[in-house]
Amino acid sequence: MADMTSRWRWVARLLFRRIWFRAALFSLFSVAVALLAAFVAPYVPYEISTKIGSDAVDNILGILASSMLAVTTFSLTAMVSAVSGASSTITPRATQLLVEDSTAQNALSTFIGAFLFSIVGICALSTGIYGKAGRVILFIGTVVVIAVIVVTLLRWIGHLASFGRVGDTIDRVEKVTTQAVARSGQAVAFETSVVTPARGERAVFSGKVGYITHIDLAALDSVARRLGCHIHVQAMPGAFVTTTREIARLEGNANCDAEIGEAFTISPHRQFDHDPRLGLVVLSEIASRALSPSVNDPGTAIAVLGSGVRVMSTFLDDASRRAPSTESVRFPSLGVGDLLDDLIRPIARDGAGIVEVAIKLQHSLAQIAAVAPKARGAIALRAEDALVRCEKAMSSSSDLGSVREAYRSHWGAQRSAGAELQAGLAVSS
Repeated sequence: MADMTSRWRWVARLLFRRIWFRAALFSLFSVAVALLAAFVAPYVPYEISTKIGSDAVDNILGILASSMLAVTTFSLTAMVSAVSGASSTITPRATQLLVEDSTAQNALSTFIGAFLFSIVGICALSTGIYGKAGRVILFIGTVVVIAVIVVTLLRWIGHLASFGRVGDTIDRVEKVTTQAVARSGQAVAFETSVVTPARGERAVFSGKVGYITHIDLAALDSVARRLGCHIHVQAMPGAFVTTTREIARLEGNANCDAEIGEAFTISPHRQFDHDPRLGLVVLSEIASRALSPSVNDPGTAIAVLGSGVRVMSTFLDDASRRAPSTESVRFPSLGVGDLLDDLIRPIARDGAGIVEVAIKLQHSLAQIAAVAPKARGAIALRAEDALVRCEKAMSSSSDLGSVREAYRSHWGAQRSAGAELQAGLAVSS
């Protein structure tokens, strides 16, 4: 949980992902390179400066300025189209990952920076601040900028072939969710338990309403050590808090609620960075959209289940689970049932009438159970629920028989009393 210890590090990471920030850096660098020629000019030999005329540099910069404006407009249009398409056909929650794509941001920033470089160079040439030696430096800088543009443009053209597509978006969500699992470092509770407040503990509330996106562990640990007490965090990133929901419990009566509240960053929207459950929700949304009658794309749902197995395997791997707590700060564990419901339940609901999805769901749950035998009980309940949904939704006895066979091959013929009752009601109706 090293990434959660420092708020400034997290804020810096968010800032670097903003498209305007990267574009501003490239633009400032380009302007600096264009103006640097005037200061480096005295160090250029006279023999070299006489071989390059002002017309040569001026013509190249003019071509560069006009072409970069067109390329920037085209690239921005392509990016907006990809984001709009993903929002309408995949899920709006995935557009955040497309907007923060580093290749797209580098392409736009490079083209904008090259445009400003050429404009500043043309203006400087018109004022005559370069001289003969300065034109040499400007010419060399122009050649370097053209080389960077060519490389960036080739990368951007190749990137557009998959940018915003369903498969590319699934891969992005899987990657960011796996990274969030590593950052959060939360342990997984395989059994549901109710934690009652210990004697002497009191609740700490937040004065804001929204989603927790980051917790400054270092700040909480500093407060706890200074007061000589323990802080038990109750709301993790992704939780929606109000002024009446406790975010932590504090031992003792010290008046430090404001300091504890400042350690929790609360925003109007959820962020992927420290909220792995958001990634699972987005994966299930992609599958649900694909299973809608208007789209009817079971293959996407099957691909999502494959990604879900990889993410859940990372989550439930005992060897990699380590609670992020310190000696003074304790964090709650994630319930395995909640994780499974985030990923599996929407797919089981919307894909109950599609035999290929239903069979893949049973196999996926069995693969997750093989990774985490301690969670087999909770996973078996979800497999039973998925089977019951199929028994209500499928009209073909052959398809239903295939799903039942897949269930029996992994979970045996024995089913819980609740599942048997639901199955009986489904058959009788």
